[in-house]
Amino acid sequence: MGSDEREGPPGEPREIDGRSVAELRGALDDPASPRSDANRRSKDSVTVLEDGGRVIYVVGTAHVSRQSVVDVEEVIDEVRPDAVCVELDENRYQALVDEDRWKRLDIFEVIRQRRVPFLLAMLVLSAHQSRIGERLGVRPGAEMLAAIRKARDQGARLVLADRDVQVTIKRTWRRLSLWERLKLASALLGGFFDREPITEEHLEELKEGARLDDLLRELSLAFPNVKEPLIDERDRYLMSKVFEAPGERIVAVVGAAHVPGMVEAFGRHVDRDALDEIPRSRGWFSLLKWILPAIVLAAFYVGFRRHAGEGLSEMLWAWFLPNSILAALFSLAAGSRLLSALAAFVASPITSLNPTLAAGMVVGLVEAWLRRPTVEDCQRVREDAVTLRGLYRNRFTRVLLVSAMASLGSALGGWIGATWVLSLLRP
Repeated sequence: MGSDEREGPPGEPREIDGRSVAELRGALDDPASPRSDANRRSKDSVTVLEDGGRVIYVVGTAHVSRQSVVDVEEVIDEVRPDAVCVELDENRYQALVDEDRWKRLDIFEVIRQRRVPFLLAMLVLSAHQSRIGERLGVRPGAEMLAAIRKARDQGARLVLADRDVQVTIKRTWRRLSLWERLKLASALLGGFFDREPITEEHLEELKEGARLDDLLRELSLAFPNVKEPLIDERDRYLMSKVFEAPGERIVAVVGAAHVPGMVEAFGRHVDRDALDEIPRSRGWFSLLKWILPAIVLAAFYVGFRRHAGEGLSEMLWAWFLPNSILAALFSLAAGSRLLSALAAFVASPITSLNPTLAAGMVVGLVEAWLRRPTVEDCQRVREDAVTLRGLYRNRFTRVLLVSAMASLGSALGGWIGATWVLSLLRP
């Protein structure tokens, strides 16, 4: 069995009180059903797809909605599916069901494997959901946990239907220009300061088709290269996995934004291997990290030959000063220890000439050694990541911030230093 399916007692095809698919659909939508008006209205989020003798019930949810939890539980209870598909991959499944996962995370390995940007991105995204969940009293992903529990209770096969989150983030990041990356990063960080009240009614409105169309249209306009890998590709990926789920009756629990695209992809062939590939960086962008050091070293050589050694010290200062100062200042801005800032000061001019080594790696390892995050820090990562104060207070996330900021300062210093060095070559 693949890692995307969870074993349970095999679900045999069953009749539910002798009712047909049409009768089941009617039971979900029946206005006389003993549910609240809000609950009946939310059943509009259940889409029924038929393929011969197989029936797929797609439940569109909001990830921090109490109503979505109720919807998922009631649909699974009424349908009694052979398989339950959830919008999770292996990483997010483990993060959701394993409360102790953070305890086992080794900060040194995270830095060595260059996973700092990925981990910070995941923390920022989950922090935004956690803040909304706190206001509504719902844990993010509660509807997925409800689906997992119900699948186990009923002996249905659990299918992890989503693409690996790291693949999605990398495919998204590779499509973005430098300006779009800066825009997206500022939008994510801006979420820390967003205190607009969100109600359960607002979340239910967001699940409606017209409102979703407006939001997706806004996303496409603001970030035209984000929607394809983040939404459209996953729509096709999810539908493909759901379509291949075992059994006659399948319930798929996904975010409401994915439902229209999944319906469109229903019955179509999807090449999941192609969607799992990590595209190469754009030619010029991947070469850029090698071109900059080559230009700087060539400038040093030309300057040395042209002036017979005179002026070389000025060029070295032009390279070292912006690299060292900005890397150290950015590290201190992230709350680094003085020794870590000193490491940034020394390492940045060197690592900027070596694309295989980042200043943030050196500084992060020094900061981790000095700060030594505890198991308690790891346990509190989710809670502390909700606010900037919490990110700074937690020693684990502080190390991540210092590492990322040191790399950012070093990159900026490298560009300024290279420009300065080249200006000194003018006759």
